[in-house]
Amino acid sequence: MNKYKRFTMAKNITQAAYRSFLADMRERIDTARSRAVRSVNHELVLLYWDIGAAILEKQRTMGWGDGVVERLSKDLCKHYPGTFGFSPRNLWDMRRFHESWSDPAILRQAVAELGTRRDAFMKGTQPAVSKAVPARLSARKAFLRQAVAEIPWGHHLVLLNKVQDPTARIWYLWMTAKLGWSRNVLLNQVIGKAHARSLKPAKAHNFSAALSPILAQQAEEALKSAYNLEFLGVAKVLSESDLEQRLIERVREFILELGYGFCFVGQQHRLTLGNKEYFIDLLFYHRFLRSLVAVDLKLNEFEPEHAGKMDFYLNLLNDKERAPDDNPSIGIILCAENDALEVEYSLRSKGNPIGVASYALLQDLPKPLRGKLPSAQQLKAVMAKVLKDDPATEKGTKRGTRKRR
Repeated sequence: MNKYKRFTMAKNITQAAYRSFLADMRERIDTARSRAVRSVNHELVLLYWDIGAAILEKQRTMGWGDGVVERLSKDLCKHYPGTFGFSPRNLWDMRRFHESWSDPAILRQAVAELGTRRDAFMKGTQPAVSKAVPARLSARKAFLRQAVAEIPWGHHLVLLNKVQDPTARIWYLWMTAKLGWSRNVLLNQVIGKAHARSLKPAKAHNFSAALSPILAQQAEEALKSAYNLEFLGVAKVLSESDLEQRLIERVREFILELGYGFCFVGQQHRLTLGNKEYFIDLLFYHRFLRSLVAVDLKLNEFEPEHAGKMDFYLNLLNDKERAPDDNPSIGIILCAENDALEVEYSLRSKGNPIGVASYALLQDLPKPLRGKLPSAQQLKAVMAKVLKDDPATEKGTKRGTRKRR
């Protein structure tokens, strides 16, 4: 009887219902795991902050020398065998970590900038204020102590080692916590000077007129005023199709440059209207905006007709391919340069959200250096000759060949 009941219950479960049930369970498990990892990282950074603060305080108030770090490392590693977090180098990093954020000028700036985004930024609660220091200063430190714990320790090491400017470091901290950048993504953003490029002139778009206020703000944050395409390794492209193909070949780097949330859909995406066909250079989907994003590549400067063409493409996307739960499709016209006033007038009458941004390829060498540095081909030829003429290299190659045989 029991076997029959079990069989009946299993038979009554449809494949669609079970797949939905399984997907819900997996999402719940992944969410729990993500929260657990986040909690561990949060507490670890708070611990490192406190250890760094304690070392710094003893050295300043009691005159302890650098040797205390070596001794503390040895004793902690002895007490916690198998733990790698208490090496001398890591303890020095903890001290540097606390010192770099607790400088009064940096502290005021960080609390002022991050405090305005408290609700969006801080996930935990502020700790009790310590009585060991003046109340005003300790309140700031208490807030910042929680704020820095919003990103993992490995990310802080990138900021400590790669970003010296306090304003830039605060910006990267905020963006990493907000967008969930991985350590590699953060490193690429730092190398690509994302903060410096974020300070360039106002972005050119009509998002405020074409989208709801909240979505317009999110879209504005997702758009850059300029994109760094130096990863293509060229200073000049021959045509728009050449630029498009190079971006497709390096699509991973291009998505990193676009920003977190972009998912690649396709190249030369086909749209139809009646008997005619139209093609969008590159089509993406943005996970958080929940919008299709069409990218139109232009080799030269922006022209008003580019806006009309993009507006037409977005109408087709919205009518033919936008899902019921999706937000309006967004267009990005990526060109070599643009005039802000011309863009403003061109977008004024457009009903769809369109942004215009410029891109930069490899910069040409300054005139004084031109002709003085060897080209890649010349370097390759020299290295090939060196390897060919070096007897040791030749013998090593032959010995290696005999061994492989």
